[in-house]
Amino acid sequence: MTIRVLIVDDQMMVREGFSVLLGAMPDIEVVGEAVNGREAVAQVAALRPDVVLMDIRMPEMNGIDATREIVAADADAKVLVLTTFDLDEYVYQALRAGASGFLLKDASARQLADGVRVVAAGEALLAPTVTKRLITEFARSAEVSPRQPAAAQVGELTERETEVLVLIAQGLSNAEIADHLVVAESTIKTHVSRILVKLGLRDRTQAAVFAYEARLVQVGG
Repeated sequence: MTIRVLIVDDQMMVREGFSVLLGAMPDIEVVGEAVNGREAVAQVAALRPDVVLMDIRMPEMNGIDATREIVAADADAKVLVLTTFDLDEYVYQALRAGASGFLLKDASARQLADGVRVVAAGEALLAPTVTKRLITEFARSAEVSPRQPAAAQVGELTERETEVLVLIAQGLSNAEIADHLVVAESTIKTHVSRILVKLGLRDRTQAAVFAYEARLVQVGG
């Protein structure tokens, strides 16, 4: 099945470069481009892409606001944020807004294509080491530290669900969590689904953010 991608970036060279790289993949099709967040929202509604490659800093409407609008309009929308810096406050805000993960703009063609495939498959694109630094850095700031609603919601989870949530935040896949807890992978999938429903979250990325904000995973831990 071909993965349909929308590329959103205000720099023409970036859009053309990504378009060429992705267009060379047999299972990926670039169906459109947008130069700012406002245009991206309209293009998503018109084209219904499987994955949106979203720049953050753009005129008229930035990638964070565009991601928030796209996700609000379609809970199944998948946004992959593009950034120049791995430790970026705006990336953190985009993850909270509903992005499914992020990639650096200097990613190789293979990394870019693999990232699109991972997000299209419904998984979160979370490089554990980078994401942990990113989330802990900004989750401990006064602006977002700690969110009382997040801390209160933890009480709705069972002990095993809390354990699974912590492992998600540490970047483990369902299979790795299953191995760690010595249970079937299908059992972990059920736990993850229940966690998302109980906490009102859309995917593993937001679950990871939640875990750090609720202090289930300690800074430096």
